[in-house]
Amino acid sequence: MKLVTFTYQGLSRVGAVVDNTVVDSLGQADIPPTMLAFLAAGQPALQALQQLIDSQQQRLALSDVKLMAPIPRPGKFLGVGLNYADHIAETALAKPDYPTFFTKQSTCVIAQGEAIYVPKVSEKLDYEVELAFVIGQRCRHVSLENAHKVIAGYTLVNDVSVRDWQFRSPTWTLGKSFDTHGPMGPWIVTADEIRDPHNLNLQTWIDDDLRQSSNTQHMIFNCYEMIAYLTQAMTLEPGDVIATGTPSGVGVKMKPRGYMKAGQTVKIEIEQIGSLINPVIDEPDDFVLPL
Repeated sequence: MKLVTFTYQGLSRVGAVVDNTVVDSLGQADIPPTMLAFLAAGQPALQALQQLIDSQQQRLALSDVKLMAPIPRPGKFLGVGLNYADHIAETALAKPDYPTFFTKQSTCVIAQGEAIYVPKVSEKLDYEVELAFVIGQRCRHVSLENAHKVIAGYTLVNDVSVRDWQFRSPTWTLGKSFDTHGPMGPWIVTADEIRDPHNLNLQTWIDDDLRQSSNTQHMIFNCYEMIAYLTQAMTLEPGDVIATGTPSGVGVKMKPRGYMKAGQTVKIEIEQIGSLINPVIDEPDDFVLPL
């Protein structure tokens, strides 16, 4: 199942993509309207949505709706650094003994088709294709053997990074959290549809230039190991998003540097999930939130 958060006629809710349509949950009392609530409701909500899909009713044309990020404001949005062997080789850094997690602030999240801003304070804007898993149940002290059971599904994340701001701090948080620097989506593919999350091809294009091409089998720490490690320290909750690292080919390691520039388009793609496309523009002069 491809779970989406979408907007139609001014109302946002949860649905599912089937072919070129969106199954609309509007008016279904047993299907919560937000993805966080939907995931927290667990199997009953999934079954209710599946029944709606099977009924072949309440369909909207995919072209008529606005797809939002599947989880517009995740409670936790974590990334992990240096998690691909080929990326470690290109950085000339040491292989970590433990997963190196950092936080992306949830205000950075944007959807398919929304613009990534080149910030006014830096031109060192980089891309990172990443498989992300979405937590489906509240959990702590999860064993490696049971870790797969707490994953609701998988999505794409472009871990956009402002390199000079990233390396000003050992936590990396500021350089990973600029507004618009967390493209996510376009949907969550439920875990039952992914044969093996650790054998998926993933790629990045800048316009027509293929920059990254690898496979999730080259992860140092796999999804299940990350869950087992994280839940020794913290409770994971439905809708938490963990991006799993990027392979080689990032712009900062190109000669000359291959940073993203205004006017370009970045496309990331992961086998069995789909693609996520975002234009790159200069940060607008009027990009100021009201006080």
